[in-house]
Amino acid sequence: MRFFRPIVTLITFVTCTVCMSVGANPSASQPAAPSVLPQQFGGWQLQGSIQTNADPSAADAANARILKEYRFADLASATYARDDGRTVKIRAARFADASGAFGAYTFYVQPEMTKEQIGDQGSSLGQRVLFYRGHVLVDASFSKESPMSGAELRELAGDLPRALGNSGNLPSFIEFMPRQGYVAHTQKYVMGPATLATLAAPVPPDLVDFGSSAEVTLGRYDTPSGQATLMLISYPTPQMAAEHLKRIDAAHQLSQPQSGISSIESAASFFDKRTGPIVAVVSGPVSDGDAKSLLGRVNYEATVTWNTPTGNEEVHSLYMLILNIVILCAIVGGLAIVAGVSFGGFRVLMKRFYPDRVFDRPEQMEFISLHLTETVVKGVPEEAEGRPGSRSRS
Repeated sequence: MRFFRPIVTLITFVTCTVCMSVGANPSASQPAAPSVLPQQFGGWQLQGSIQTNADPSAADAANARILKEYRFADLASATYARDDGRTVKIRAARFADASGAFGAYTFYVQPEMTKEQIGDQGSSLGQRVLFYRGHVLVDASFSKESPMSGAELRELAGDLPRALGNSGNLPSFIEFMPRQGYVAHTQKYVMGPATLATLAAPVPPDLVDFGSSAEVTLGRYDTPSGQATLMLISYPTPQMAAEHLKRIDAAHQLSQPQSGISSIESAASFFDKRTGPIVAVVSGPVSDGDAKSLLGRVNYEATVTWNTPTGNEEVHSLYMLILNIVILCAIVGGLAIVAGVSFGGFRVLMKRFYPDRVFDRPEQMEFISLHLTETVVKGVPEEAEGRPGSRSRS
């Protein structure tokens, strides 16, 4: 027992120290957030320093309000150079989540751009390349075009930080946009009224009602009779979608007799429907049959995901605390088992090869002896010896 006391004391001290450090700072094991732009990538070396700014006006003064709707966080800009004399100016805008970066990308992308396999989505036009990866939107302007620019930017995209948890997911309702007939680079993802007001949308911002947590995506489609605009409005619940659909239909019916063209449509055809929590609207100079056909391709299918990761920092900190405690208990238990087996095995070996020399020596044995002796009880009659319950004494 004396041998175990120092080990028990040491284990108790280590346990208390680790638990106190983990409980006081549960996020201490979490790595620091990396910088948006690296010092070098793909042979490009940073010239000067990286400039940062949290003001959306520094990123785009004309569209600062729109960037706020996409939850703009900050901007990092820098200039890189190569040994051959080429330079590239990189402007990386970081948003609160991937939805914001995706929405800003769709706002700035133009139909005449060429699709590029850079980041999550990318496009280029001349010396300019636009792409986003996770929650970061990158605008690169090269001094001279090069066939290796795409590969170099792909390396840059790999160095960009990624959003954690749910913040890295795009809105799911955009997946219900049909692929057939879609005109490239015409999809727009909208999170607020200022952005929607800049687009030729079939439904105006006041009828969409962004105050009810609505989200919008729209795009243009080629049909046999012309080009139509498809607009999807996502609401939190199907009941809210049904209520807003009634408002849209009522506004369309009220404006129809006045001018023959609805104030919420820009062409002859206007059809809408609700599918789940989504309101779908088709508008444009197309035939009724083509408009209904395009509208019929939008069908909501509910999916249930049980393993969706969470980005809640408190939950993550609690999870890390419990995990560290379990690991600590496993380590302490393993040390106790190893110490016990080692001490027991050492003692067995010593007793086998050196009996009564190291352990259990006679002079060190602590044995309690009562020194009891037998006594003879006198005066007991001889005839009582055979009675039940009696005992004979000798």
